[in-house]
Amino acid sequence: MLRLFNSFGKKNELFRPVDKKEVSVFTCGPSVYQRSHIGNFRTFLFEDVLVRYLEYQGHTVRRGMNFTDIEDKAIREALKRKSTVVELTRANMKHFIAEMKLLRMRIPDYLPVASEHVEDMAAIIAQLVSDGHAYWYKGSVYFDPLTFRGFGKLYGLDMSLWPKKTRRFHQDTYPGVQWNKGDFILWHGYKAGDTAYWETPIGKGRPSWNIQDPAMVSRYFNETLSIYCGGIDNLFRHHDYSAAILESVRSYPMARFWLHAEHLVVKGQKMSKSKGNIHYTETLAGEGYSPEEIRFFLIYSHYRMKLSYSKRNMEKAAARLRRVTGLIRQIRAKAGKAVPRKGQVQENMLQTFNRYMDNDLDVRGAFDALGEELLKLDIALMRKDQASGLMVSLRRIDEVLQVLFQNKKPA
Repeated sequence: MLRLFNSFGKKNELFRPVDKKEVSVFTCGPSVYQRSHIGNFRTFLFEDVLVRYLEYQGHTVRRGMNFTDIEDKAIREALKRKSTVVELTRANMKHFIAEMKLLRMRIPDYLPVASEHVEDMAAIIAQLVSDGHAYWYKGSVYFDPLTFRGFGKLYGLDMSLWPKKTRRFHQDTYPGVQWNKGDFILWHGYKAGDTAYWETPIGKGRPSWNIQDPAMVSRYFNETLSIYCGGIDNLFRHHDYSAAILESVRSYPMARFWLHAEHLVVKGQKMSKSKGNIHYTETLAGEGYSPEEIRFFLIYSHYRMKLSYSKRNMEKAAARLRRVTGLIRQIRAKAGKAVPRKGQVQENMLQTFNRYMDNDLDVRGAFDALGEELLKLDIALMRKDQASGLMVSLRRIDEVLQVLFQNKKPA
């Protein structure tokens, strides 16, 4: 049975969905002030494997993933490029969807765009102010964490050390993974010269990044989510902010399981534009790697461990995948059009795959065990119906991995 490492409580737990009929999943989507690089896709692909494995187990999954298209960074980047925020972000959203398809990622049921849900955000802010969790200050609105019992529970903050003197943080985001111990912004009140703002019942301005995810979750999911996912950065500040906001206006937890993926690093440093170490999917494609090989490199490591990118590591992963797919091609040739026959070999293969994947989505362990099982086979002596039966199991496994068979559309 599937066990997942829950960041809330920081331990492996048996996965039980909130609703047995449908697993609700929300994943933090891209901030589209810039193109998403392979470091970003490392997290999105872990989430894709998660959803696919849940479906492989027989669950019906309903998933949302948001686009953050209005924030400080998007406004600055648009000004820098002498463009509009809409032109900038829509181009990056288009790129993102194309790359999702290239990497054979399942398109979520909902892809809400932050700028199209400003009214929802304004309504939540109005309720937070009315209930005493938020307040106006110099034309903007701030959330006071001390008004929410249990603030910081996801990260594990010791709130006895929280300063009693009011301090406000005005930006959408801050660099690094330190905690900003103070009140965080929910609404940027309009200032003369602002290029991005809305007229709303609470006035003219724009929503902060912190209010966006809770508003979009509440719009599409009216219950505790079974799983909420994101990158490890979000475990500092952002996800505790989101939970505090949403649980202040709803009487039940935001999510049962919280899953966080580690960074992809280059020479020990997080991949980022500021460090000049960014690589895109077309960078790797230009070096001769297939979409399946790129996807494999990004999923072939436990999602809670840092993944180190280098040309050597990329080539090693691609070579490993090629060895396995080479064996699969031999089995497929042997099978021909024979009617599949069930047997112990294919049953063992599925059980091995399940055992590793049930252990907090151990893709690396599952794939390596799969490779070892295939190497043990004497394909030349295998009957055609046995080979055909084995192909059924391999295709079933690839419903999750999406790397074993090329030249097909993503499932």
